[in-house]
Amino acid sequence: MSESVAQPAGDASPDHQHRRLRVVRGHDGVDLAAAQRAVADLLTALGRDATSEHLADTPRRVAHAYAELLAPREFNLTTFPNEEGYDELVLARDIPVQSLCEHHLLPFQGVAHVGYLPGERILGLSKLARVVELFARDLQVQERLTKQVAGWLQEHLAPKGVGVVIEAEHLCMSMRGVQARGSRTVTSALQGLLREDPRSRQEFFALSGVHA
Repeated sequence: MSESVAQPAGDASPDHQHRRLRVVRGHDGVDLAAAQRAVADLLTALGRDATSEHLADTPRRVAHAYAELLAPREFNLTTFPNEEGYDELVLARDIPVQSLCEHHLLPFQGVAHVGYLPGERILGLSKLARVVELFARDLQVQERLTKQVAGWLQEHLAPKGVGVVIEAEHLCMSMRGVQARGSRTVTSALQGLLREDPRSRQEFFALSGVHA
C-alpha cells in the first residue's frame, strides 16, 4: 500500500498566514509493458484470442487505464488562519469517489461526505475532494479508505474533530455473486469531538443525510 507524503511548498504571504503543503503520493510505479503482457495472458486464459483484430490493442488500453486509476494527482494543501474563530461544522457533501476493490479489481463508486470542526486553521474546500481522491486512487477496501481520509485530515489540519462518511456501490457485489444491484455500502470514521461529543456527532450525521 502506497502512502501519501506532504512536502513543504512555501508560504503565499510574507507573514506566513497561508500554509501550503505539496502533497504527493509515494508509489513504486507501474510497469506498463509487464501489465500489457499480463492482460494478454489473462485474455488467453479466458479463452479469447488476444491477437484478434478487436482485442489486439486491448492489453495496452487496459494497462494504461489501470495506471491512470491508480495514480492520484499531486496537489497543494493550503490552510488559512481561522481569524474569525469559526467553531461550527464545515461539511462538503456528495464528493464523487471512485476506487478499485482490491479483492476483485472491480470498481466501486459513490459519494463521500467530509466534515471538520475548525481549530486554529481552516482548509480550502476543494482540498477535501483532493484528499478523498488521494486515497481512492488505489487498490482499496471502503473501510480503509474512510479511515485514511479522516486520519490524514486530523494529522495535517489539526482540527477539533473530523468526520467522513462514504456511500458506494460495489460492482463486485452488484455484477457478480449475489448481484445486489443498487445496494450501497455506508462506512464512517470519526475523530476528535465528532466522535466524543454526542451533539456534534449527531449534527454531522444529520447534515450528511445519514441516519446515525
